[in-house]
Amino acid sequence: MPYEVRRDFIGYGANPPDPQWPGGAKLAVNFVINYEEGSEPSIALGDGYSETGLTEAGAARQVTKGRDLAAEGMFEYGSRVGFWRLTRLFQERGLPLTIFGCALALEQNPEACAAIRSAGYDVCSHGWRWVKHFELTEAEERDHIARAVASIERTTGEKPAGWYCRYGPSVNTRRLVVEHGGFLYDSDYYGEELPFWLTVEGKPQLVVPYSLTNNDGKYSGWMGTSDQWFSYIRDAFDMLLAEGRAGRPKMMSVGLHQRLIGHPARAMGLQRVLDHMLREKDVWITRRLDIARHWLATHPYPGRGLNE
Repeated sequence: MPYEVRRDFIGYGANPPDPQWPGGAKLAVNFVINYEEGSEPSIALGDGYSETGLTEAGAARQVTKGRDLAAEGMFEYGSRVGFWRLTRLFQERGLPLTIFGCALALEQNPEACAAIRSAGYDVCSHGWRWVKHFELTEAEERDHIARAVASIERTTGEKPAGWYCRYGPSVNTRRLVVEHGGFLYDSDYYGEELPFWLTVEGKPQLVVPYSLTNNDGKYSGWMGTSDQWFSYIRDAFDMLLAEGRAGRPKMMSVGLHQRLIGHPARAMGLQRVLDHMLREKDVWITRRLDIARHWLATHPYPGRGLNE
């Protein structure tokens, strides 16, 4: 049967599996830097406008014709400054990171790619460009996936371990990712706190869910200060850790954007989050690739996907 995306309101239900995280950890935490700067819609890339999303300008588009140089500068801040500030915070604490990399963005900054390689960060493909995959034809999306993989292998030295669309996926995305092959997992799902298996046209596909909730995108909405962000992420962490210690361990994804939380006042909130987590025991702060590998080894494909 051709693969169809089906809604699932049950999931693991009242008794999720014990993930058996390494070292007996009660919570696995994965920090993600979304590396997008240089792949966003722009005049230079032929899109006819300058993107302002997830910047100080918010969703407002002040310049309706021609280049928005203010918006361009806000994006460039992310790769010129924010990337280095964020990675220093993690390196100072000896902590790992995952990069959700838009392939064309990584091409713009070989120095950042070299730093990613040197630090051993894993790269999950965030698409060829910042585009809405659900607006692409199947042929276009297939081409974007192939371009992204080839590009990331050139710039970082390795093929991406996973796949995650910049916006929501299309109904074809997961099938095309499996068709292309070589991905250990995809993260195009927000409805779970543990990895799970699906069957896609007879093949196993591991889904490692992501979160837009534990995310610095809140700074483009109702959130204003680093204290607010710190307390918000801290509370999520504390509850998940307590649940894990009570017998229901989960995973937590924390999404970061260089041009948002890379600014000094906001980075202070991230610094507080990292130090708070490091004070606790029973926590596995790790790469997304390592979560996927652990699940593959500890909870191998059962022969059918969840609720199939």
